[in-house]
Amino acid sequence: MPGYRGLYVPGPTNMPFRVRQAMDIALEDHRAPDFPQFVLPLLADLKKVFQTKTGYVLVFPGSGTGGWESAIANTLSPNDTVLASVFGQFSLLWVDLCQRFGLKVDAIPVDWGKGVPLDQYRAKLAADKQHTIKAVLVTHNETATGVTSDVAGVRRILDDLGHPALLFADGVSSIASIDFRMEEWGVDVAVAGSQKGFMLPTGLAIVCVSEKALKANETAALPRCFFDYKDMLKANAQGYFPYTPAATLLRGLRVSVDMLLEEGLANVFARHHLLASAVRAAVAAWGLRICAHGPEWYSNTVTAVMAPEGFDANDIIRTAYNRFDLSLGGGLNKLAGKVFRIGHLGWLNEIMVLQALGGVELAMHEVGIKFEPGSGVGAAVYHLSKAGEATRIAAE
Repeated sequence: MPGYRGLYVPGPTNMPFRVRQAMDIALEDHRAPDFPQFVLPLLADLKKVFQTKTGYVLVFPGSGTGGWESAIANTLSPNDTVLASVFGQFSLLWVDLCQRFGLKVDAIPVDWGKGVPLDQYRAKLAADKQHTIKAVLVTHNETATGVTSDVAGVRRILDDLGHPALLFADGVSSIASIDFRMEEWGVDVAVAGSQKGFMLPTGLAIVCVSEKALKANETAALPRCFFDYKDMLKANAQGYFPYTPAATLLRGLRVSVDMLLEEGLANVFARHHLLASAVRAAVAAWGLRICAHGPEWYSNTVTAVMAPEGFDANDIIRTAYNRFDLSLGGGLNKLAGKVFRIGHLGWLNEIMVLQALGGVELAMHEVGIKFEPGSGVGAAVYHLSKAGEATRIAAE
């Protein structure tokens, strides 16, 4: 079918033309004398996206999973205990990674639709008088369920109890889209990926580490090589990398960061909140419910929509793709066939969200779901128009 395919999975996200053009260049010498003039300002500006002044940003070829592995391998030792919670596919996979490294994982099971259980974290940490828990894992935004957790709340617990555990945050589907404050929240390792809020192709694990994490690195005994923080920091200090970097992606990342800072992070976060709210208004108008169990868990980057009783969400997803050139995210693990996911993050505006919602309506109507055609799109239009009117009044 002519025209663009609609990409509304929760990653990879739509890539701006500016970013694409920045990467459409001849390959370059990553050992050139002037390469540091490009690298050093980029690393400095990435710190602004993580909202830190004292942290260090490391960029590895890889994905968010590589970022998880770097956090574990660089700061912990065999048989160390980590505290985690499992409430979706990605929090589950991070626990699996820790277990494969031979760590002892105290993984709290949580209903898929809720997030990090602060009360249970507090109880576990308060009972840990010997401070055997060396790290606490927080999946800031669980992409599988469309749930955002309170990273700052976990930091408050650690501080209240005087517990020295490191705080790790998976911000793959939140950083550069949802407010994330590395410094203020006392995060020790934050993990992001290039293919979501940074609006790039998959291929970069973007990690920010604190001074405390680097101190832990000095005694950590887990094996590491490719993801070694010391090697990366030593080379980065001179504006280079310890091995061949993904230079073409770095050129795109430079423009991505420029775009984020030009818009202003506060505006980026407000835009994502507005568009997510419009999607949730549409779901409510369809008479459907979302996976997140309440407003306190709502994600501003992805909404997991529960298929109606008697319908397979995969039928909606296949119909959207095959008939209407619309890519939606599928349900993962125990949610397979039960939800379809609408990604609304990255390079996105009101018109693009309405396109996604219109495509969902076409697919749902095709598979026989009963709803009033146009109701979701109309609810989103009303929500966006009302928000625009309020903005204009405030400006006046």
